[in-house]
Amino acid sequence: MSIGLGVSAIGQGLLWATLGLGLFLTFRILDFPDMTVEGTFPMGAATCVAAINHGINPFWATIMAIGVGMLCGLATGLLYTKGKIPILLAGILVMTAAYSINLRIMGRSNLTLLDKPTLLKGAFLQSLPMYFDSVVLGMIVIALLTLVLIYFLQTDLGQAFIATGDNEKMARSLGIKTDNMKIMGLMVSNGVIGLGGALVAQNDGYADVNMGIGVIVIALASIIIGEVAFGELTMNQRLVAVTLGSILYRFVLLVVLRLGFNTNDLKLFSSVVLALCMMVPVFRNVFNLKHVIKRGVSIDE
Repeated sequence: MSIGLGVSAIGQGLLWATLGLGLFLTFRILDFPDMTVEGTFPMGAATCVAAINHGINPFWATIMAIGVGMLCGLATGLLYTKGKIPILLAGILVMTAAYSINLRIMGRSNLTLLDKPTLLKGAFLQSLPMYFDSVVLGMIVIALLTLVLIYFLQTDLGQAFIATGDNEKMARSLGIKTDNMKIMGLMVSNGVIGLGGALVAQNDGYADVNMGIGVIVIALASIIIGEVAFGELTMNQRLVAVTLGSILYRFVLLVVLRLGFNTNDLKLFSSVVLALCMMVPVFRNVFNLKHVIKRGVSIDE
């Protein structure tokens, strides 16, 4: 495996880690799956690419992508809390609507950034060796995003948000408006997903209306692999583990490609890897792996 491919995998892992961090807020803290992400991700990409093509600065185009992501989260949140539509169906409805909106935004099924400015074409990033531009940009974005989330979750509002996910009835008894917490969580989550779409689109050089298919599996893989690889962690440590899980996931895909498998099979392998990681607790119980590992350690000692 060449150094260039390894650096590229790290860069991709950092950029895609935004999806894992976004979904973490709903999947792990609020404890429900949000299918909106499969519409939010391409909408963030479409908005950013279309804005850049219309002459808007890449930084502000990226901010716009965050904004449209938050609007998607708001729509899902209102359908769920006020419309009393089950969260899974509410997410699917918004995801489906987003497909048509993305076509409107781009005016076609895909749009390129050929010869257009992007965040990765800044003078400093362009002076770096090949593939290091995405690594540096990804590190900056992930570091800022992780610090902001850590700070937010330690505030009174963040603690109310966590309490809503832990025990909604108890949170209500403490005077927390749980519906507002859910809407806020969905907005923040999808805003981060929109940011991920914008960054990935700028890195890839295009936006496509179908690029959201299967992204929830990628986001879940980042979360699950990070948890499986690093075990019991605090909330702040789990946020960092999501990013590391995203990088590990990219290396798994890289190994699969190096073994000669077709790129068309990547989504299949993604699903298989995620399924195996989620079944680790079952394997531990069935094969008593924890006891075997401890016994092996004691023998070696």
